Amino acid sequence: MSNEAVIVDVIRTPVGRGKPGGMLSGVHPVDLAAGVLQALLERNGLESAQIDDVLLGCVSQVGEQAMNIARQAVLAAGFDEQVPATTIDRQCGSSQQAVHFAAQGIAAGAYDVVVVGGVESMSRVPLGSSLGGASPMSPRMRRRYPDGLVNQGVSAELIAQKWGLGREELDAFAAESHRRAAQAWEDGFFDPTVVPVAEAPEARIDETVRAGTTVEKLAGLPASFRTDTLAERFPDLDWRITPGNSSPLTDGASAALMMSAERADALGLASRARIRAVDVIGDDPMFMLTGPIPATRRVLERAGLGIDDLDAYEVNEAFASVPLAWAAELGADPSKLNPRGGAIALGHALGSSGTRLLGTLIDHLDATGGRYGLQTMCEGGGMANALILERL
Repeated sequence: MSNEAVIVDVIRTPVGRGKPGGMLSGVHPVDLAAGVLQALLERNGLESAQIDDVLLGCVSQVGEQAMNIARQAVLAAGFDEQVPATTIDRQCGSSQQAVHFAAQGIAAGAYDVVVVGGVESMSRVPLGSSLGGASPMSPRMRRRYPDGLVNQGVSAELIAQKWGLGREELDAFAAESHRRAAQAWEDGFFDPTVVPVAEAPEARIDETVRAGTTVEKLAGLPASFRTDTLAERFPDLDWRITPGNSSPLTDGASAALMMSAERADALGLASRARIRAVDVIGDDPMFMLTGPIPATRRVLERAGLGIDDLDAYEVNEAFASVPLAWAAELGADPSKLNPRGGAIALGHALGSSGTRLLGTLIDHLDATGGRYGLQTMCEGGGMANALILERL
């Protein structure tokens, strides 16, 4: 099919801790994004004028990440001024949504070549900055949800309770995430995909991976989200979500080159994978993070595949309870779940995470000779994206 959407390349920065003093905290987020855009073109021998559009995810679109950061990054990267760009906010799945939009645009014939990706500097633009002290709970929202909704950490607690996930199981999953990520770095797995940051040459590997993490060490960490008010509202919760079994605040950027199969052939570029199916869905906003379960079921149906047909699954580790509940519902093989570690170890630079997961998934399929891979992400407000890749 001439309009089949294929992925040619995916790159990312190393991730830094999203707090003052983190290794990328001195880099303006526009420049962080510009660096991966520039590197993507250089790696593939393209001129920027060949790009039809640039779609970048970013969640906290305020301060240094305001004013359509995608366009600012395009200009900072030295792209031709005719190249347009837009910024997407589907919460944690923002850059995965960029991939979906690009695939749909290519399939419709509206695009030939698209750059997608995302950026988030959580050290410079802290989580929640875009609220400015205001509440998104409008009068109409309060009428529908009179008891109010909760933050994602409490949602993760509710999921752990519903699926019977104990503290030790959550911590064991987190420790394994660090072990797998540390092993992947030791094996050189990330070397071809991680590109240097000119403004932070000392940033070479992910700052968030802790190779020596153990269940015993994690057991000493306190619960992150318990307050007296919440404990009164949810008296049955035993509060087991901690900094150790949650994804850390992170800085990072990532980008992918997508195009029609026909254009890739014309340019002499190898198509690494094709988009077999995509899905996006809404779910209960109180549990908020369970969307990957119905999204996976629907995207498998659209692809005509079953869970056992997949060779790997990247399920974003916003909190350990999310992929564990997902795996329990889908009957998934634990060895195929985030086999190179997940966001608990590799960080969750919100707007960037979708294309970071995409690169890890494709690289893993290449390394193992697998054919099909699933990527799915839970998102604020009770949503999820899911896609199925076929390695070419």
